[in-house]
Amino acid sequence: MHNSHETSPIIGIHLGDASGCGPEIIAKLAASGRLSEACRPILIGDARVFAAAQTYTGVEVPLQVVAAPAEARWDGALPFLDLANLDPADFALGTPSAACGRAVGEGFLKAIDLATAGEIDGFLYAPIHKQALSLGGFAYESESEMFAQAMRVTGYHCELNILQSLWTARVTSHVPLKDVSGLLTREGILETVTFGDATLKQAGIARPRIAVAALNPHAGENGKCGREEIEVIAPAVEAARAEGIAASGPFPADTVFTRAFSGEFDMVVTLYHDQGQIALKTKGFSEGVTVPGGMPVPIATPAHGTAYDKAGTGTAEVSATANALATVCRMAARRRGSRAA
Repeated sequence: MHNSHETSPIIGIHLGDASGCGPEIIAKLAASGRLSEACRPILIGDARVFAAAQTYTGVEVPLQVVAAPAEARWDGALPFLDLANLDPADFALGTPSAACGRAVGEGFLKAIDLATAGEIDGFLYAPIHKQALSLGGFAYESESEMFAQAMRVTGYHCELNILQSLWTARVTSHVPLKDVSGLLTREGILETVTFGDATLKQAGIARPRIAVAALNPHAGENGKCGREEIEVIAPAVEAARAEGIAASGPFPADTVFTRAFSGEFDMVVTLYHDQGQIALKTKGFSEGVTVPGGMPVPIATPAHGTAYDKAGTGTAEVSATANALATVCRMAARRRGSRAA
């Protein structure tokens, strides 16, 4: 079933790193009709890269090359905004390159411009490679930092991960494990919980149930195995509850995800990067979604990487990207509705 042109969100679909599996995944989804079923898609990238991806995957996707979303017709052919900035002869599949990273960065800036101007309602991007992005002249800790700078985000923002219906947010991210304890503050944990609550409400969950993980084994055993739970984490949870947020914890990190995946919580707030990532990637590596949270427009991407080893074989799995598409469409549709109201 094709969504109504009047009501379905307009979503930019960025092909991702051209030396990885992204263009092939988008080609498969486009050929299957799943992009058009979910939204009014506008592909963003280089048409030559997308042509090569169709060859690898053995599919054919009719395209309407457009200069702007206003030209898109969605009449059977998929609108394609051709940036014409990456010749397939200029890079090799399966390895990070400056050419691919530069093209990704330029594509991101174009998608951000379109979203900021209200020409698209949000965007999905296929897997990218941070090293390639840096080689291409966009040297950021992550693409989320690039988005935040380009959109002049001054408030709190962080990367969120989703698997099935469970979300995670983290208090610290790309920092050495030995530094985590010193970086944990009552204010920082409260900010993450508050941010998670607001984001889940934007995604349509009326009263999010948020679990906060402990730092130490057995949640510190009442101070016998660390005092962070008593002095920092529990007070932050109490402060969140005082603000009306359905937060609880701290819970031992080795069991909180078992409870969460059984449906007890909508989000787990973790304290460091791998605390949540190990749980999610073990449970469903090929299905997870990443959302750069705190941005003024909905953005999503599959949680897995570029799969350089599979590039050019047409075998890349599409599940996570399809899930990311569903996520960004859901958030964009709610945003369209709230703006119309």
